[in-house]
Amino acid sequence: MSYSIVYSSRTGNTALLAQAVREALPQEECRYFGEPHAEALSADAIYVGFWTDKGTCDEATAHFLQSLTNQKVFLFGTAGFGGAPAYFEQILGRVKENLASGVEVVGTYMCQGKMPQVVRDRYEAMEDSPRRTAMLENFDRALSHPDQGDLAGLKQTVTNK
Repeated sequence: MSYSIVYSSRTGNTALLAQAVREALPQEECRYFGEPHAEALSADAIYVGFWTDKGTCDEATAHFLQSLTNQKVFLFGTAGFGGAPAYFEQILGRVKENLASGVEVVGTYMCQGKMPQVVRDRYEAMEDSPRRTAMLENFDRALSHPDQGDLAGLKQTVTNK
């Protein structure tokens, strides 16, 4: 079955995941690998990677997802806040709202991703509070992600779907 891997990556996190998907799948069946583009639509299955923006996928990914008609789709993404599967499920639910009814979601994967330093700077400028402390702690935990465990988990999920 032919496939395409489409991804949008602002900080490089989702690009790492896209490369892991590419490594996990048979190379000869890959029709397209790169940023959202109509060329990817020729494949039977499309692996779509996104970064989280305001609780859903980034705008470029949303537009691409809206162009799908009857493909099988595997969604994967990164979010700065992690550790809570329920939070990831909420994001994925909002991302799926971009899909037409004929598109079949065959799998999903999300993990935490590191954030740019400007985000930490913004948190540090906030008034001292338990919320600020939690945000700073989360930022620091995210610095190592996606890590080798995240990449291995994605590869396993992709090959077991």
